[in-house]
Amino acid sequence: MQKKKLAGLILAGLLSLNSMNLVQAAFGEGTQNHMQILWENAEYNPHLNDPVVAQDSTIVRVTGGKIRGSLQNGIYQYLGVPYAEARERFVKASPVTSWKGVKDATAYGPIALQYLFGSNQLITDVATSNNNQNLNIWTPSIKKGEKKPVMVWFHGGGFVSGSANEGWYDGENLAKKGDVVVVAVNHRLNVLGHLDLSAYSEKYKDSANVGSMDMVDALKWIKKNIASFGGDPENVTIFGESGGGAKVLELMSAPSAKGLFQKGIVESGTARTTGGHFTPAAISREATAETLKNLNIQPGEIEKLQTIPVEKLMEASDKALATVAARHKIPNSLNTGYGLMLQPVSGTDFLPTDPVTKDSFAESGKDVPLLMGTNLNEFTTIFPTTKYKNMTEEQKKLYAKAYPNEDPAGAENVDVMFRPTSLEVLNHKAAQGGAPVYAYVFTKQADAAAGAYHTSEIPFVFSNGKEDPKLQDTMTELWTSFAHTGVPKAKGVPEWKPYTEKNGNTMILDDKSELVQHHDTALLNALFPEKNK
Repeated sequence: MQKKKLAGLILAGLLSLNSMNLVQAAFGEGTQNHMQILWENAEYNPHLNDPVVAQDSTIVRVTGGKIRGSLQNGIYQYLGVPYAEARERFVKASPVTSWKGVKDATAYGPIALQYLFGSNQLITDVATSNNNQNLNIWTPSIKKGEKKPVMVWFHGGGFVSGSANEGWYDGENLAKKGDVVVVAVNHRLNVLGHLDLSAYSEKYKDSANVGSMDMVDALKWIKKNIASFGGDPENVTIFGESGGGAKVLELMSAPSAKGLFQKGIVESGTARTTGGHFTPAAISREATAETLKNLNIQPGEIEKLQTIPVEKLMEASDKALATVAARHKIPNSLNTGYGLMLQPVSGTDFLPTDPVTKDSFAESGKDVPLLMGTNLNEFTTIFPTTKYKNMTEEQKKLYAKAYPNEDPAGAENVDVMFRPTSLEVLNHKAAQGGAPVYAYVFTKQADAAAGAYHTSEIPFVFSNGKEDPKLQDTMTELWTSFAHTGVPKAKGVPEWKPYTEKNGNTMILDDKSELVQHHDTALLNALFPEKNK
């Protein structure tokens, strides 16, 4: 038996090889070579074709009954383990129904219903379902009392696509090298996870955030069951990239998640309208009203949404989001023009405030240490529309000072989308005066064309890459040492001191890592002078 391969899901669920022509059309010429690099890296998984054989020696008891996993290369693996059940659309999930006998956990479970990026076609090459509340576990031991740190991964793809089942999220190497328990979580996405029907029925009071409530249910399951996998329920680190990083910030801000984890890691998890800030409740309700209008459904007919084909529901929602974004001139997070995406809704019982408040950070996250950073280029080498236009010679000189180890010819490819919004979060979290904050910029060049692109750090964190094993060891050690102790440390890396707005401490992560202070402040001030007015 072989692991399933999620065809067409790459770039943390944001992009699809099957729609490469659509990506090129949307973002301009010159993207195809870069997309090929992303595809190859995402498809690579050193354990993809390892045989997965259920073994009785792996049987453990969890909520619902007994499960049987597999043991390979010294790591126990459990796939598709149910943590809750969504029995209806738009409603909070229920506890797992118990089963008799032993359930095999040797194949991935269903992922969230979703489109291939850039298309209006649902993914059909793997199992999808509204009831996709399942997780995957990798652990070095299933002895109770081991109390190994637990690292819970939330996948990318914004809040609309992606899954925990992608090959580059395989946790075997991370668990083995870091002596940690790795968990990857599937949950509801897009219109099924974040359509705000709260104005129409008490039954759907939580519908705006049920996808996020799935994540809280997963953390509750972990707290209750992870000791059976050698994990410490009182030492849990949540981490994620892109949309997964935004999920970490959201959970740090959600009162119902407080105490279910102790640390957070955010990799490239903020953009203009997500991560630090989410969708205001009023805008969310307006988008829902437009969606119902597009479907010709009256307020008293909400139950029709339970059976309407999901393609029609998504199409109506996408049209509504575009209408509301244009009406309120909401900037597109990843491209030019206006855009609004389905994501968590703030100003609700589940998410009372954004992570970034007016002068601080959400109170629920005050005592949670945070490791957070971005990549040098993010999307600029892939999508030309995300570059800073008309960079001056003086600005290029400031880039050379900020990144003296990089080719100055690459100045125009410096990320100007994720780094500034990341700094906003870092500054507010540090100013809160709670747990320490650690900042980084990942500068390792994938190659001359792609640079340090969005998602390129993931194979290094998971030690699943094809190249640079030394840097993989370093990144894995940094991330897992943070999970063990709350302080990122690794052999050959200088002392990583906490970040404050005053000291600007930032670790440049590369073959030779370096702790710098305010290295790009002058550059960012020159690129965005309006911020200093």
